[in-house]
Amino acid sequence: MAANSSYLTLCVILVVVLLVCILLLIRSDLRLRARNDTLRESIENLSRFNDRLRSDRHDYLNHLQVVYGLMELGEYDEMEAYFRNVYRELLKTGKAIKTSKPAINALLAAKSAEADAKGIEFVIEVKSDLAALGMEDWELCKVLSNLIDNALRALEDSDRAEKQLRVNITETSESYVFEVGNNGPAIPEDMRESIFRRGFTTKKGEGHGQGLAIVSDILTENRGSITLKSDETETMFTVAFDKGV
Repeated sequence: MAANSSYLTLCVILVVVLLVCILLLIRSDLRLRARNDTLRESIENLSRFNDRLRSDRHDYLNHLQVVYGLMELGEYDEMEAYFRNVYRELLKTGKAIKTSKPAINALLAAKSAEADAKGIEFVIEVKSDLAALGMEDWELCKVLSNLIDNALRALEDSDRAEKQLRVNITETSESYVFEVGNNGPAIPEDMRESIFRRGFTTKKGEGHGQGLAIVSDILTENRGSITLKSDETETMFTVAFDKGV
């Protein structure tokens, strides 16, 4: 009888161990799938970004020829207006390549183009090259991508005449700071904690309700924090990662 009891106990322990191993494998598989999806997206963004840089470089001479021709004709007002538009486009690309992380640069360029196509002003301020940020690039891309996508959706639903999305990348002596803000509708007070729960969404359809929960998971794994401020003027998510992460 005692032998049977010991055997049963051993079987139960083995089953529990196997279940734990299976759960760990499932978690690892999901994490790898998420990483592969993000890496694939980063590669696509990098490819588009490189194409854009090559296209800009090819266009430089053409732009200079147009400006020179307008100057020769004495069309100084037209020349100024043309040069202002060219400079504005070049500035968009220049602002997106200030970090030492190619994947981040490509992501910002891709999201800037997406915002521009939707009539949303995309303002990027980069004051840190992120050189010493030790977390995986794909994880940081996932955080920024989800926050920016949420901001884009909020602005699409907004009736503001002038829609603006801001991304600020800075650092302090203690942390790297990423701010993603938009001037869309304010997030109601009673929703501000719930939005970080997996599955919570105000949208219908598959795929909603996961973004901020994914962000929260990545922050937990990388000693990061997130804060939210939202009013009728602006909604701002602020993410911070301790130095050395």
